[in-house]
Amino acid sequence: MKKTKIAYWATTTLIFLWEGVMPALTSNSQIAIDGIRHLGYPDYFRVMLTVFKVIGSVALILPMVPGRFKEWAYAGLGITFISAVVSHWAVDGFSGQTIFPIVLFGILAVSYTQYHKMKALAQITDPSRLATA
Repeated sequence: MKKTKIAYWATTTLIFLWEGVMPALTSNSQIAIDGIRHLGYPDYFRVMLTVFKVIGSVALILPMVPGRFKEWAYAGLGITFISAVVSHWAVDGFSGQTIFPIVLFGILAVSYTQYHKMKALAQITDPSRLATA
C-alpha cells in the first residue's frame, strides 16, 4: 500500500503542478497566447482550457473529491493530452512538442492506475471506505 500511495501522490502532484499551477500562472503570458494562436485556436479557447485544466487537476489532488468527479477529471485531462499531440503534429509535424504530451499522458495513466489500486486496497482493508472514495 505504501508504494502505491507514493506512486499515486508523486504522479498526481506532477500532473497538478504541470496542468493546474503552471497554466494558472502563465496562461496570460505572451508565449501562451502565441502558442494557442499558432495552433489555430481562438483566444477564448486558451482561457477555457486553462479553467478546465485547473479544475481537473484540483479535483485529482484533493482527497475529499468524490471518485466520480476524479474519473471525469482523468478523462478530461487525458483528452487534452491526446488533443495536444494531434494539434502539434498537424501544425508542426512530429517534434518534441508532440512527444511531451505523450509523456504527460503516461504520468496521468500511472496516477489513474495507482488511484484505482489504492481504492481497491482501501476496500479490502475497510469496506466502508468505498462509499466515500
